[in-house]
Amino acid sequence: MAKGHRTQIKRDRNEQKDTRPSAKLSYARVSVRKACFVLDAIRGKDVRTALAIVEYNPRYASELITKLLKSAIANAENNNGMNVDNLFIEECYANKGPTMKRIRPRAQGRAYRIEKRTSHITIVLNER
Repeated sequence: MAKGHRTQIKRDRNEQKDTRPSAKLSYARVSVRKACFVLDAIRGKDVRTALAIVEYNPRYASELITKLLKSAIANAENNNGMNVDNLFIEECYANKGPTMKRIRPRAQGRAYRIEKRTSHITIVLNER
């Protein structure tokens, strides 16, 4: 249990807050495994190169990650006042989201389960 007054606890929590520009997409209708193929290709690259890689990637997840990357760049530029030319992708990862369960009718009255997986994709930028 934390000690101190409630406002002091909140102040301490806000001091430890991460100030790096980031963007998060929750409940994306793509599995973590498929999103990570695209994220692995851009991890550690500078922003211009990463955008070029993602733009010409044929996977469905690359469309989502393109929008997310542009959002993170805009956050860095507008909220943190960073220069776009110095930005690079420090972290990018996909976490598992909730799975939607659906039923597929099969022969002889049976039913198979279809799992429509979702993910939470996060991109964190930093300046060189």
